Amino acid sequence: MTSATVSRARFRDFIAESGRSLSGTFTRFFVRHRLAIPWLSPVLVISALASLVNFGGAPQRIDDEGTYTAQAYAVSAFGQLAHYTYSYDHPPLGWIQIAGYAQLTGAFARYDLAVLAAREAVIVATLISVALVWVLARRLGLGRAASSAAALVFALSPLALQFHRTVYLDNIALPWLLAAFVLALNKRSQLASFAASAAFFSIAVLSKETFLLALPFLAWMMVRSSHQATRRYTLSVAGTVLVLVGSSYLLLAAIKGELVPSNGKSSLTDGVLFQLGSRAGSGSVFDPNSLIVRTFSMWWQLDPVIIVLGTLASFAALFFTRLRPIAALMVFLIVAMFRPNGYLPVPYVIVLLPFSAILIAALAEKAVRTLRHSRGVTRVRAGAWVAITALALVAAGPLWTTQLRGFLLSDLDSPLRSAESWAVANIPHTNRIIVDDSMWVDLVKAGWSRDNVVWYYKVDTDPAVKAKSPNGWKDSDYVITTDSMRSFPNSLPEVKKAIVNSEVVASFGSGTQAVDIRRINPDGLSAAKKTAAAETAQASEVGSQLVANPGLSVSSSDRDLLTGGRVDVRIPLALGSQLATGSVKVSGLPAQVGEGDQPRRAVRISALSGEATVRGGSLTAVARAYINGLTGQYAPTSISVVDGTLQLLYSSEAPLDLVP
Repeated sequence: MTSATVSRARFRDFIAESGRSLSGTFTRFFVRHRLAIPWLSPVLVISALASLVNFGGAPQRIDDEGTYTAQAYAVSAFGQLAHYTYSYDHPPLGWIQIAGYAQLTGAFARYDLAVLAAREAVIVATLISVALVWVLARRLGLGRAASSAAALVFALSPLALQFHRTVYLDNIALPWLLAAFVLALNKRSQLASFAASAAFFSIAVLSKETFLLALPFLAWMMVRSSHQATRRYTLSVAGTVLVLVGSSYLLLAAIKGELVPSNGKSSLTDGVLFQLGSRAGSGSVFDPNSLIVRTFSMWWQLDPVIIVLGTLASFAALFFTRLRPIAALMVFLIVAMFRPNGYLPVPYVIVLLPFSAILIAALAEKAVRTLRHSRGVTRVRAGAWVAITALALVAAGPLWTTQLRGFLLSDLDSPLRSAESWAVANIPHTNRIIVDDSMWVDLVKAGWSRDNVVWYYKVDTDPAVKAKSPNGWKDSDYVITTDSMRSFPNSLPEVKKAIVNSEVVASFGSGTQAVDIRRINPDGLSAAKKTAAAETAQASEVGSQLVANPGLSVSSSDRDLLTGGRVDVRIPLALGSQLATGSVKVSGLPAQVGEGDQPRRAVRISALSGEATVRGGSLTAVARAYINGLTGQYAPTSISVVDGTLQLLYSSEAPLDLVP
């Protein structure tokens, strides 16, 4: 037997043995968890359906989502930590994980809207968190039914769904934090479990730095669950791992030469000082217009039930030994929200949700058991908590039903999608646009250069962006405003000037969902109004001459548009070229979606010199000849057949002065 034959035989034996080993592992896993799987599986299915159905329609994309998505896209497409200069505002591991998921699954290629690729990644992280909530509840002594209830509350609360569907780094960090707590409760192989717990916690913090607040409570849990004989070693190893993994962020900054400020570069020191000291606080809870009150109001509007019940459960659970570390963590996080002059991030609630759900389920289970097996004062207390929980369920029923219906059926993102489509179709890709970050990647993928799509926040804050705009706002051609951009004009003066000196050319949606596309006039808005008035007068004069021609057939409403100067001047001039030799039958001057009172720039022609322009769904010879004669500025941007007629559409860019 040759050595090659022996090698092949050994390889086959190795594969066979590996297969048997893997099969045995799966068999042992399913046998060991045969009672858990029937409980957890439907929870995960329900959670997945609630999270994934219509996740592109609700909620509407926001600027923060776009920022993390753009940073993830920069990692995968440009090999950079951010789409602009990385400023150490957050550790980069969170969006690096999103980039890794997108690379592995092709998410950025699968979605037309980049934010949806990132949303898919955070939803996957959330489903992992749902499973870990169930496991953590079991480790804390809850029964399978109560653990399932906790996981469902965490997954289905409208407050949770709003944030689970949103690209926040907290969602990426959460499964790592929950896994750290699960491992901290492990009674077997504690050296490996505690080391892994410390590593997972470090990853959570490097994904979202605010999770560092949970460290004392994780350590408390480790101390309580560790074996006394090996406590010194297990805790020492965990601490060492925590320091080693956590210090990788410092190492990154040091390697890049950005640990401390130098030569005007961003630095880790500047980032930390900004987060801890110079960042503006959220204001006072006694000020109805403060950021903290607006944040609380948003949370409350989504789900007051889980807020009230979770808060009560957090304080009540302090009296139960097994639940005390989790309850103390919750109380600490709640109190930290009200620190003087502190900044309260909107997604701060994400870290509260899993522990609230566990404590609510735990106390409900304990109250039911106590009510069944105890008497006296203890029974009365248990009955009171059962009553409170029952009232909460009654209140949550209609509220959750209404809110969940909105998540599953509404399309709040339609204005943003429509605005993006309008911009791609009508704004030259050589123009410079100031945008909300939620559409930055989409416009870059559509053909704009990175320098010509400017995240509005960077217009006033990034020296590199300022260097490319020596004339400030005047160097941009359009600004696309969203609720996020409209909220900060006073702190961003150049952005404010761009908005003030611009006019709306297309608008989509209403209220806080409204998205306006505005054309910037470098000479100021007053000059733009004078130009617009002159163009209207010019178009009115040309339109009035056109309708006086007996060869034109047009409805009375379209006649009024022409004589009132409400039609792009290129249209009456193009029609006039035909009227010089024949007749024209106009069947409509339709407005474009989102353009409101803007001059009509589309015309539908049903007949030329008595001949139909469309026959059998195709353009006739007379229509093709007419189109071929429209050259230069008279040439339409697009030609199509709409409702059996020829439609000519002209660009949204203002035409040059065509009339002497």
